[in-house]
Amino acid sequence: MDILIRALAIFMFLWLVVRVGGKREVAQLSAFDMILLITVGDLVSQGILQEDYSVTAAVIAVSTFAMAGIALNTLGFHYPRFRPWLAGRARVVVRDGEPLLDTLGGERMTIADVHEAARQQGIRRLSDIELCVLETDGSFSFFTSDDGEGEDGASDHEIT
Repeated sequence: MDILIRALAIFMFLWLVVRVGGKREVAQLSAFDMILLITVGDLVSQGILQEDYSVTAAVIAVSTFAMAGIALNTLGFHYPRFRPWLAGRARVVVRDGEPLLDTLGGERMTIADVHEAARQQGIRRLSDIELCVLETDGSFSFFTSDDGEGEDGASDHEIT
């Protein structure tokens, strides 16, 4: 029982660290996947098992992480009001060609991150972006204007 409690405590701590760490770091992996990849190797040793190298202890520790992840996913599925707390919220970071610097700062991102993502989508001017959303998985969704020019009809600076 001691192994189960320690494994659950470490899972919750790591989950919190991943959530607080920001979206950019987990852009390609879910928080649960990242936790498993980083910790499973060490999970079955010192901190949880206290030098207990038995197969049973390892199975209990890894199973606890897996079940905790499933429990969080189930909670978010059955209780939608918990989803933003569990998975985060999508955030608007550019509106009508203007970066929302406070929002970017809150996500510990720079306008350079938005520029890079825009270039990868073939967007050359910030003014072409009607809306840029930082999704919960760390990716960007861009909604662009059709005319490719700023509101005053003049082209804006290209993104560099």
